[in-house]
Amino acid sequence: CTVIFTRLATKDLHKPISILFCNLAVSDLFTSFSGFWISVLFITNPDITIFGSRDMLAPYALYTTSILSTIYNLGSIGVERYLAVAKSMRTRFRVARNHSIAVVFINWVLAFFLGCLPLMGWNCLHEEESASVLYSPFCVNYLIFIAIPNVVVAFIIPLFTYLRIIIILRRRKLRMKACGQASGTYKSAEIQVARTSIFIWLLALISYAPFFAGVIFDATNHRCHIDLYPGVYIFRNCTAVLITINCLGNPLIYTLRLKTLRAKLKALKCLSISRVRACAI
Repeated sequence: CTVIFTRLATKDLHKPISILFCNLAVSDLFTSFSGFWISVLFITNPDITIFGSRDMLAPYALYTTSILSTIYNLGSIGVERYLAVAKSMRTRFRVARNHSIAVVFINWVLAFFLGCLPLMGWNCLHEEESASVLYSPFCVNYLIFIAIPNVVVAFIIPLFTYLRIIIILRRRKLRMKACGQASGTYKSAEIQVARTSIFIWLLALISYAPFFAGVIFDATNHRCHIDLYPGVYIFRNCTAVLITINCLGNPLIYTLRLKTLRAKLKALKCLSISRVRACAI
């Protein structure tokens, strides 16, 4: 919410990458909200989160949609950063606001379509033999259809884009050295990108790898809910906690580490303090 309010309150943060950052914050907000919804259902009626119910379709669909939107936004940010660096020496193509808005729209449409497939009929309310053990009434084949390609998107696209950025910066640094020019700027940029990419990989690995392992276990498991209770469901809850931690880590890595956004946050804070003092006087 802090990232979203700061983005809306400052007019000079309307750059293409800032739009993607704000959309990522919206996706994380939806993930946290849907996770809170599922937690309330678990507290009030734990059986429906274990054995499945029609009441779980909507919160699980919203949870899936928000996670998919987060993954697509992370991939879009990586691609935008790569285009900004790779095409910076060319004037034919530049990422504009319209491009970012179109990408945001496509990401949400795709995420809503894939996430709401169980609401459209792809569920196992009447086919218990094909139902997921961890996320009933979702079907196992639906979880595999969603998890495998999107895990590839979450890991392969950031790997490719940030490695390419590091390679491009290193080549330009070597060219400037060959020409006898100072290359300290490219060196610092290369270090910053390398650190950011490491943080991205570690956060994505910690957040989504256990969930993917749970889907694989769900697909290969043939035991009933009672035989797996409570250990497997504790693991399921831990995967949800890790995904929530990802929602907390994204603003820290992508936005709060930016000097421009940090300066705007400080400016807004100072402005609010001065207003309180003025009202008091």
